[in-house]
Order: sequence, then structure tokens, then C-alpha cells
Amino acid sequence: MASHILYGVPHSLYTGKTRAYLRKQGIAYVERTPVDPHFREQVVPRIGRGIIPVVVTPGGELVQDTVDILDHFEAQGVRASARPPGARQRVLAHVAELYAVVGLTRHAMHYRWSYLDEQRAFLTDAFTGGSGPDGAAKVMARMQSYLPMLGVTPETIPAIEASYLALLDLIEAHLVHHPYLFGAQASLGDYGLLGPLFAHLGRDPVPADLMRRRAPRVARWVERMNAPDADMPEYGDHPPGYLADDAVPDTLLPLFRHMAEELIPELRDKAAWLESFVAEADPQEGAPVADKPHQRVIGTVDTSFRGVPFASGVQPYTFFLWQRVTDAADALPRDGQKSLHAWFEKAGLSSLLELPRAIRVERGGYVERWGRRLTSAP
Repeated sequence: MASHILYGVPHSLYTGKTRAYLRKQGIAYVERTPVDPHFREQVVPRIGRGIIPVVVTPGGELVQDTVDILDHFEAQGVRASARPPGARQRVLAHVAELYAVVGLTRHAMHYRWSYLDEQRAFLTDAFTGGSGPDGAAKVMARMQSYLPMLGVTPETIPAIEASYLALLDLIEAHLVHHPYLFGAQASLGDYGLLGPLFAHLGRDPVPADLMRRRAPRVARWVERMNAPDADMPEYGDHPPGYLADDAVPDTLLPLFRHMAEELIPELRDKAAWLESFVAEADPQEGAPVADKPHQRVIGTVDTSFRGVPFASGVQPYTFFLWQRVTDAADALPRDGQKSLHAWFEKAGLSSLLELPRAIRVERGGYVERWGRRLTSAP
């Protein structure tokens, strides 16, 4: 069987998510780093920027961005779909996917770069392997420069660390009963959370030691997500697949409340910023969200993390992921929407479905693009 090529690196958040998915689905692939000449000479010119992960299919098609990569294979049919059949499970999987990028990336970047001195040898070796000896220092410096934009500041760090410990405890409590979020099959939510919980928080020496000591079941879940099968012998006769009847375990309610407490204030502020931006800039449907393909941030907004103020970079990709939540909710039949709204209200997530956004964000040509204007709440 012809293999796909996965361009990525072991310490990359999004590569980790993609790699785990390919393994779980039994999709044949070989992994190459961005220093591979073919990546520089053939892939980058077609995509327009150096970015990972990228999957090259046996037929030569390029798929970039983890959302697009997983959607690509889901559309073809895989042995263990990451899309739960249940309405609530499916939408909540997208919420976890959103939280992993908007919220958990902050924890991941903090524990990687704020503790650089304690793990410098490990990270230098990792970045040298992925960027070459000449490029490692530059890439590391660039990554560190993103911390303020992500909300990692001296003022927010105590809240970030308290939040992360609470998050570990909540996931740990859930994993006492179930090997994955919604039963015995990995969902889009599991793969989303794995990105930061593996590549940064589960591999870098300081946070990996913290995870193993405080949350051994979470550390075991990280292993399980990277296995080529369900890998859940400690759960005995736990029924395979997703939980029946769209069941959402009680242990997930406090976990998603935690997510809501961190997501909603920031998304509310960014939605207000987007409304002003659209009114002033008048973006045209189909146009790239930024002037250059590598530009991910288009502005700054004053917001807060657990009550601590900071200035956050506004990434249109955030709205693209948020949109996946509302699109999945809107696609449900009336009964499914009623059940979902009731659960969202208990979890403090209702604002995700109710906050108005001024415009859609789509993806095309390997970048985010402006979609149609929205005149009412999504």
C-alpha cells in the first residue's frame, strides 16, 4: 500500500494530533521534518509558507491544517471515526477542539517557554532536529515571542498554573470511568486536547513530570491516544465505541464548565472586536483574512483570563473553530437542539451558541478566508 507523507516534528502540537489520528486509523504514512529538501522545494511553494503539519497523499495532493487533514480522511471513511454519532457528543467534541486551541495552547506554551532554563537541553535538541542547527535558535526565539499575545504574562502565570492543575484533576476524574471523552473511541475532542497535552505538556520534561505525578491517568491517556488501537486493557469489559444513546457522562460536566469559564470571556471580547473590524475594514467574501499567508494575527483586543487582564492577539482561526461548534449545533434536528441547549446551559456554554459574530471565516487555498456576513446571532 502506498504511504502518505506527514511533514512535521515530534515536538509540534499539531503534528502530534495528526500523527495520533493516522496511527489510530491504520493509515500508512512516513514522517519527514521540514528540513527535508522536498518540503522546501516542492511543498512550501505550493502552500505559500513554511508550516506544519502537511500531509501529502499518495496521489500528490497536499492537505494542510489538522482540521482539514482529519476532515479529509473522515470524508473518505476510516475504521474508527472521530465524529461521534450522538448530537451532544458531536457538538461537545467540537467545543473541546476549540478549547484546545484557544485555551490549552496558553498552558502548553507557558510550561514550555517559562521553564526554558530547566529543559533547555531537551528543547534545543528537539528544535535542532526539526529546524537544523542553524535554524533552531531562531525558531525557539520566535516561539517565545508569542507568549504575551497568547496571554502568558507575569500577571497571568499564577492563574494559568492553577487552571492547569484543576484541568488535570478534572480529566483524571473522568478517566477513572472511561478511556476517552465519550466512551471507548477517540473523538475530535480527544484529538484536539491531545495536541497540547502530548507535544508540550506530555513530552517536555517539566510539565511531563508534573502530569505523571499529579494525573497518572491523563499520562496514560496520552499513551493511549498514540497507540494504534483502543489500548484500554485496564477498563475491562467497557463497551467498545462511543457511549450509546448520546450519553454524556456526569464527569464531563465540571470539565466543560472549566472550559466555559476560560473560553466565554475571551470569545465575547473577540466577537465584539470582530464586529468593529468588519464595520471598518469591510472585508470581501473570499478574500484572505491577512495580507500574507504566514500572518495569523490581525489585531489585538483587551480581554482577560480568569479575571486577569491581558492583551490578546486576534486570530481569525479562532472564529473558524468556534463556527464548527455552531454549525454542528445548527445542523441538529429540533429534539437534538433542545437536548444540547439544556446541557450547554448547565455547563455555562450557552454563550457559544448565542453570541453574535459579524462574519464567517472559511478555509481555502491553505489559508483562512472571509466568508459571508452574519446579520444575526449564529
